[in-house]
Amino acid sequence: MSTVTAVPLQPVRRRVLVYLWLGIALAVIVAIALAWQAPRDQVAVALAGIRNGDASIQQASNGLLYKVLKPGTGDAHPTDADVTLVNYTGKLLDGTTFDASQQPTPMPVKGVVPGFSEALKLMTKGAKYRFWIKPSLAYGDKAVGPIPAHSVLVFDLELLDWKSEAEIRQMQQIQQMMQQQGGAPGGGAPGGGAPGGAVPPQGIQ
Repeated sequence: MSTVTAVPLQPVRRRVLVYLWLGIALAVIVAIALAWQAPRDQVAVALAGIRNGDASIQQASNGLLYKVLKPGTGDAHPTDADVTLVNYTGKLLDGTTFDASQQPTPMPVKGVVPGFSEALKLMTKGAKYRFWIKPSLAYGDKAVGPIPAHSVLVFDLELLDWKSEAEIRQMQQIQQMMQQQGGAPGGGAPGGGAPGGAVPPQGIQ
């Protein structure tokens, strides 16, 4: 029967193990911080490049960049309680179009990302602006459809008009009443609806 002689390992001191784990944890934290900071630095550089040499580009207090392409009329601005009617085109910084309205589109001011909401509230009726919305005012570190994470969104936005949500609900109620009356014998216009086909924007609750 053979005998195997085992050479025992020297015990590692507990203090050395603690330092080892602390070092590993620190390295992981640094790696995460660098991975998180890199996109932020890239965004900051991109936004600085946009403003460079173009004095017509302004910056709101929250960092939203905008340029007036066409001034509007009057002094009134939409509020969080309003639904706007807009034309828009949304692009990435590389020029890729990710969305565009095919016709005037209703947009609730409080129902969109913060940067878009802020943009609407800066405008007056008939105005056309270009906005650069940084990730923290849009989708942040989340990818949404064709929009990658950490994306700056570029919008050409035209504000056609707006109404309060209360006004739109009232218009819808009137439209429904007219449709009901139109269905009765001898009542209202053929097929119901408002005279001349005027109806409030569809899809607004």
